[in-house]
Amino acid sequence: MRKEFVPKLVTLLKQGISKETLTKDFLSGLIVGIVALPLAISFAIASGVSPEKGILTAIIAGIVISILGGSRVQIGGPTGAFIVIIYAIVQQYGTDGLIIATFMAGFIMIGSGLARLGNLLKFIPYSLVVGFTSGIALIIFSSQINDFLGLSIGQVPADFIDKWAVYFDNLHNINWYAISIAATTVIITLHFQKIIKKIPGSIIAIVLATIFVQVFEIPVDTIESNFGNIPNSLGLPSIPNVSFDTIQALIQPAFAIAILGSIESLLSAVVSDSMIGAKHRSNIELVAQGAANIVSSLFGGIPATGAIARTATNVNNGGRTPIAGIVHALVLLVIMLLFAPYAKLIPMASLAGILMVVAYHMSEWKQFKSILKGNRMDIIILLTTFFLTVIFDLVIAIEIGIVLSSFIFMKRMSQSVQIQDFSKDSENDDHLFEEEHLDLPKGLVLYEINGPLFFGAARQFQETIINTHTAPKVVVIRMRYVPLIDATGYQSLKEIIKTYKAQNINVIISGVRKNLRKDFEKNGMFTFIEDSFVVEEINTAIERVKENL
Repeated sequence: MRKEFVPKLVTLLKQGISKETLTKDFLSGLIVGIVALPLAISFAIASGVSPEKGILTAIIAGIVISILGGSRVQIGGPTGAFIVIIYAIVQQYGTDGLIIATFMAGFIMIGSGLARLGNLLKFIPYSLVVGFTSGIALIIFSSQINDFLGLSIGQVPADFIDKWAVYFDNLHNINWYAISIAATTVIITLHFQKIIKKIPGSIIAIVLATIFVQVFEIPVDTIESNFGNIPNSLGLPSIPNVSFDTIQALIQPAFAIAILGSIESLLSAVVSDSMIGAKHRSNIELVAQGAANIVSSLFGGIPATGAIARTATNVNNGGRTPIAGIVHALVLLVIMLLFAPYAKLIPMASLAGILMVVAYHMSEWKQFKSILKGNRMDIIILLTTFFLTVIFDLVIAIEIGIVLSSFIFMKRMSQSVQIQDFSKDSENDDHLFEEEHLDLPKGLVLYEINGPLFFGAARQFQETIINTHTAPKVVVIRMRYVPLIDATGYQSLKEIIKTYKAQNINVIISGVRKNLRKDFEKNGMFTFIEDSFVVEEINTAIERVKENL
């Protein structure tokens, strides 16, 4: 098996893990498991599903990702980034549709990993990532206004604008107890670790809020009043009933889950690498993420990925191997089995406060502001992705964002291709040949191409060379700085040769090395140009010119 497909846990177990490292991993996993509990519940509720599904996902996906993953310290589970997608799928296809979409996404992610696409995801523009991440943060913030203000709106619209219209219509129902609980939760979550670093502020906030509400019988919504009891068992796995029609209907959401999950998991792995000075294996990480989503969906869980905040918490508390991730999942399992009856008493306002903090950290407002001061193309990608995410749909935002980024990239690449005239009478002559001292005969037109000759630049290349105002006897096209030529580029070369041949003008191509000559053969170039007119060195090309003249 190739090393890139060997899980990090296997490698570390072969190398041996010291007792000291195991102790640190155990303590870190314990802390991260406690941190993950309120987040798992909050993400599930915000996604429109019952709270236990978030805990189930954190347990099952957390174990699978740690065992099979390519990162030393990755913590897997439900994340805020998925809230928008999950909520939309549940609204349109129900919980069963979400389970099937997650199941399908898992196989897509495994296929991506096996196809070694993990290394390609790093090329997604940062402005696009910031755009949809900030959009998600705003949507999470908006989705929690109902519980934060205690408005007790039964069914909040999914659409962003309609949601805020309903909020304004119900402002007269504000529950000041809920606001006090939510605001206190935000303050404690943000600042408690300044007092005690090892204890997460979110847990302290939830415990205090729950006790306060129960002791003083405060009239606010709780998990129990909205969702009933939280089951304290995992249940049995079941295979979704998948038909071809179902696959057709859910293929787009499944791809959105797979793409978003892949991006976030690898981004989390990169961030953790920089924190511990390690290097993750991106392709096996994708395979692990896919397997985690498949297994999680079999137990009725929601989409999972690498969680940046929990992974950073793991690193900061001393976690250095996947053992910490496994311990974190087992801690959640114990909590679910023993303390689920108490979790139902948590006030919804307190969970809303925690999600407000999550939205703040996700917003990346500093990076957003920085990009707005930068390149115009990056600003277009950022704002387009942001507004599409907020106003329309995350799936559409990712699709259009990637397509838009690709077009902008192609435009930039085509602009980077330089086609320069270095003929005998050209102004560029001294610049080009100041070190070569070439004897160029009269009647020669020499063009040098600098950059990839691909479909984005092929038309410019063809028009520039054909539309010369001179009447040359021979045209030399120098390609020493052309790293690649695609099918459109070869077609343009053929058209140029045919056009000049019709005028009895020979074309000689220079700078064609052995690997490029093979591509010439594969693309049928030698049916348009003689083999002797395709050379490697410019001196050889000039000799051919003199022979023809």
